[in-house]
Amino acid sequence: MRSLFLLDFTKVMCYNYKCRSLKGMNNMTENKRTKNITALLTETVSAAFESCGYDPSLGTVLVSDRPDICQFQCNGAFGGAKLYHKSPAIIAQEVADKLKEDKRFAKVEAVKPAFINITLTDEFLAEQCRAIAKDEHLGVVQAEKPSSIVIDYGGPNVAKALHIGHLRSAIIGEALKRLARACGHKVIGDAHLGDWGMPMGLVIAYLSQMHPDWKCFSDDFDPEKDVIPDLDTAQLNEIYPAASKLSKEDSDEGRAFKEKAHDMTLMLQSHKKGIYDLWKKIVGISVGDVKRIFSQLNVDFDFWYGESDADEYIPQLLDVLTSKGLMHESMGAMVVDVAQEDDKAPMPPVMIKKTDGSVLYDTTDLATLIQREKDFKPDNVWYVADKRQTLHFEQCFRCAKLAGIMRDETQLEYMGFGTMNGADGKPYKTRDGGVMQLQMLLDTAFDAAKARMQADKFDTLQELDDTARKIAIASIKFGDLINHRSKDYIFDLDKFLSADGKTGVYLLYMVTRICSVLRKLGIDDEGEIELGEIYTDSERELMLNILLTDETFRHAFTERAPNYVCENAYQLAVLFSKFYQENHIMNESDEKKKSAWINLCRLVKRMLIKHLDVLAIDTVEKM
Repeated sequence: MRSLFLLDFTKVMCYNYKCRSLKGMNNMTENKRTKNITALLTETVSAAFESCGYDPSLGTVLVSDRPDICQFQCNGAFGGAKLYHKSPAIIAQEVADKLKEDKRFAKVEAVKPAFINITLTDEFLAEQCRAIAKDEHLGVVQAEKPSSIVIDYGGPNVAKALHIGHLRSAIIGEALKRLARACGHKVIGDAHLGDWGMPMGLVIAYLSQMHPDWKCFSDDFDPEKDVIPDLDTAQLNEIYPAASKLSKEDSDEGRAFKEKAHDMTLMLQSHKKGIYDLWKKIVGISVGDVKRIFSQLNVDFDFWYGESDADEYIPQLLDVLTSKGLMHESMGAMVVDVAQEDDKAPMPPVMIKKTDGSVLYDTTDLATLIQREKDFKPDNVWYVADKRQTLHFEQCFRCAKLAGIMRDETQLEYMGFGTMNGADGKPYKTRDGGVMQLQMLLDTAFDAAKARMQADKFDTLQELDDTARKIAIASIKFGDLINHRSKDYIFDLDKFLSADGKTGVYLLYMVTRICSVLRKLGIDDEGEIELGEIYTDSERELMLNILLTDETFRHAFTERAPNYVCENAYQLAVLFSKFYQENHIMNESDEKKKSAWINLCRLVKRMLIKHLDVLAIDTVEKM
């Protein structure tokens, strides 16, 4: 039986296809699908409504919420009753009678009070899946008018070790980027490094106290001949926590250091020689390490821009805010008021410049929008960040709109995510109560995955390690992404590494099972897939899931929520498992039936890999 998951959410996905005939479902043998199944069915049912004298917009078709009764349904007769002052049951019956003439429907019924229930013939269902198998996008309909999207995610801070707080932004953002691309949109990923604010001032100030003799701290520093001493990531990872702790001390030393860090920040933002050159070296070292760790998560970016890259656009931002009379002085700082009359909670002004002249995150985020408008002219800018930053983004979006620094049609969207918690329901910590570094988490998952594997199944230790690392990453990512991004969740590595249940490991196992079957049968999985007839209920359920994959991707994109892709991948794997158990592919004597089953296996494998690719999860050859 088909999962109720897909059935619930598609009820809200209504498409008004106004057509003028019963045509429209005969062009599905092309290599690129232009409509999904509900759109095609809507065309047909809309034409039937119109043929019966009713508004065709009443013909919207949804996936049935009662899969035990039918596959699809139309509820338009209820709306028709209000428009035409006629019994909805009569309208539903008239339309159903018209649809019964269509040979692609195995069953059409008007059911009280006024539902129109539709079930496809096996022949038409198989035909649609054959079209998906030949489609380069595996049935995911590409956007008719692709959007240009800049997605800002990851958000690592330079000179600070990546910690588990960076995990969700990186993997949710990567999945959203891939999902949008899978739906046919043009997407640009930007890491937006934190490399220009007070954290950098803290690190540089601490280095100046550790190494006052370094030439870069002298006023006569010459970048042409003076050398910046070598640093490494281990040193940088130790310096920031120490510097941050010192700046918070309620002592003369702490206050003096904090003031020094402010001065260093201002000198950096003024491009002072020596300070700026030291900063460039720190950035180079730190970003290299960030790339290395993110690559383990299959996370990459088109651009590694930082706050510093927006620095040249700050004068333009200040000019715009000044010329429009938006910026004014408040207690020595320069701010922009963004409160609105209908606000139900206090809305603080956006601080553009501090009393010492230095800029803040708000400033660089606004300047970055000017940069993105100049470089990319995006239709949408997405931000994937901790939901605790809601106020910051609301302030920035309001200020950007008031200033007109983006085109009116450009949509700014903030996608907040919840917290990754430990078993105690509190933010995940190390055993000693500290914040765990991301690399430590990845290494812990790798060790746990490797300990569960049988080494004798692998030809080399390298193969074992590579497989264990992919399993570890799949367990972490799927365990996170299966939750709606806005929700907090409990990080449970033992649960995530289980081969049973709703886990990434289970999905990898299903892919390896299909690979194993194909290997044993000597099947080359290259080339076109030639699906045969449908012989069993389990095949029918599996094909219906495949046919509805576009619905999942469309909904996941609309909601900006990769968890729907995770859920559909899991349901596909469960249905395949049922199909595999009920049909003995290896021993089937009927060659026609055996060929149909083998090709269905091949299609399921490709569909699972497509889902996992959107989630940035690599498959493995064996487990």
